[in-house]
Amino acid sequence: MKLASAIALLMAMSSLHAAPTLALGDNESLLYHVSWVVLPGAGEITVSAHSAHDALGAPQMRIVTTTATRGLARLLLTFDARAESLFDMNSGRLLWLGESSDLNMDKAAHTVVFDYSKRTANYTNGMASAPPRPLRMPDGNPTDLITCLLVARTWNLRPGGQRDALVLFNDDFYELTIHARGYEQLTTPLGTFNTLVLEPRMEKTPPLGMFKRGSTVRVWIAQDDRHLPVRFQVHFKFGSGVATLVGYRPPAR
Repeated sequence: MKLASAIALLMAMSSLHAAPTLALGDNESLLYHVSWVVLPGAGEITVSAHSAHDALGAPQMRIVTTTATRGLARLLLTFDARAESLFDMNSGRLLWLGESSDLNMDKAAHTVVFDYSKRTANYTNGMASAPPRPLRMPDGNPTDLITCLLVARTWNLRPGGQRDALVLFNDDFYELTIHARGYEQLTTPLGTFNTLVLEPRMEKTPPLGMFKRGSTVRVWIAQDDRHLPVRFQVHFKFGSGVATLVGYRPPAR
């Protein structure tokens, strides 16, 4: 099940939420192909963002992400997931998120509602009858790991620079530091890019989860006017999963 867990982690991490600067603009979308060492066409990630409003007319942004295994990988691992997030456009804060997945008929679902005045996040397991469970939020505006790296396209980091971020993995908050490792030229189906390589690390607290197990995550940010995240990589002790950008639609004017 190592291959299954690796692909599932890479794809499940793709759900996009944003704070405090929104990672995507209205009608912007990205399409990634996911590959594994022995499975080049392992899966696909599609992300799209659309403007919305609450009942009082306040502007919001809704981001929907779908992920799925494809080709031979789907014969070995049937994985489908959907994530929907809602953000306040004025503050950029994540207000609500809902995630669901189906891994070889093993279904999971949860929602999280954020209360910044109380610094809590109310977590509800959609597959259980238990009431919402409050999670204490550390200082900062939470996001998921991939969005943290997507928002980093707006940070204007340089090699040697770093920035702290608060990341939510399911029902655990991770206090990360994003390091800019250096520049690297990268060729993808969309062309050749000069990129900045970013790597998150757990340094302020004892490592948790994948970081405790020695895994690493990297993202390549194109150094042009769009600053697209053209590749993500999750490296485990037994191999790497890679998501490469193969399709892009710019935001509406």
